[in-house]
Amino acid sequence: MLDFTGSLSDNEWAAPSAATGWRIADVVAHIGATARNFYTPPSREALRATSLERLNEGPVDRRRGWSRAQVMTEYTRATRRAIALLHLVRRTPAARLRIPLVELGRYPLGLMIGGALVFDHHTHLRHDMAPALGRPAPPTDADRMRAVLRWMLAVLSNQIAQAPVTGLDARVALTLTGPGGGTWWIDEAGVLAPSNGAVAAHVTAPALTFPDWGTQRSPWRDHDVTITGDTEVAARLLDAVNVI
Repeated sequence: MLDFTGSLSDNEWAAPSAATGWRIADVVAHIGATARNFYTPPSREALRATSLERLNEGPVDRRRGWSRAQVMTEYTRATRRAIALLHLVRRTPAARLRIPLVELGRYPLGLMIGGALVFDHHTHLRHDMAPALGRPAPPTDADRMRAVLRWMLAVLSNQIAQAPVTGLDARVALTLTGPGGGTWWIDEAGVLAPSNGAVAAHVTAPALTFPDWGTQRSPWRDHDVTITGDTEVAARLLDAVNVI
């Protein structure tokens, strides 16, 4: 992110991103504010929030008048402190402390810092910033993708458990191929590790594309998604996937 933003002209910095209503500057401000939230007490706004998307808008709105230097200073300081916090808690019982995240349920603190922040960086940089500027997306690797997928599937599991997918009356296997990929089972209870047993359908797709269609930035039908078995059950699930 630092390499990418450091290469931008002032016009590119102020240009619209692919995230509706946000400039490139706003996306960076959002990530910096999110990182800051990990080591500061929650605000009244956060405690009362019922929607993560609405909660994200407040900090961005308050930073719209900031200079580029102010945004980057907060981003750099906040992400460094979040990384330091992760190093501090990752090998302690605190890493397993479950923290609420608005409507998305509770997650272990270690996963939230190491997963949510990597997901935010990866997805915004590669799907909201670079494409909007006509620049090539920076490369990724298995470590990054593993962190991104772990977070996305944890969120998806909570979403399904809290609001079961209509018509998902059988188990579906999801295989994401390539860097960081793997196979998971999904049913009305959420996302499970695969074991012996039958599945009604098997969905296979490249792991690199999941952050795009798995957040409904684009339709899954526009990607290389293969379904074998019960296509109707699989389609019901895929239509409902919207990790935020």
